Amino acid sequence: MSYQYKAGIGDVGSYQVAGQPYVTGSTAIAPGAEDRIVFPRVAKAVTIINTDTSLVSDELRIHYNSESSPGNVISGLHFVSLTVARDSFTFTLKCKEIYISAPATNAGPGAYQLIAELTCIDDNQMPILTGSGLTD
Repeated sequence: MSYQYKAGIGDVGSYQVAGQPYVTGSTAIAPGAEDRIVFPRVAKAVTIINTDTSLVSDELRIHYNSESSPGNVISGLHFVSLTVARDSFTFTLKCKEIYISAPATNAGPGAYQLIAELTCIDDNQMPILTGSGLTD
């Protein structure tokens, strides 16, 4: 019997090699709006940069579930906030999607760049991220 190797969610090698680059962004995420970025494969690292160039930088929130999903993503403080232009945060994790939102209290549209390292793992192997620290 022969075994055919396939990259999988628990496969250490898939996270040790350099990831395939994925880059996207927005220059106009309106106050109260939310962008959903769905990766074609499981990401192993994601960096988001607040690229707002206005005189008063607007806040961006990065989270793993939609603000409108069941649970309390925003009221439970289950997000990372970028409040200053050129502020950035890198998540070293596995995920298949991420959300970036602009609070309704922002003075104007926000802007961001997203850089991700993708593995060879199919996104259908990644479970939906919910529960303690994410939606509860």
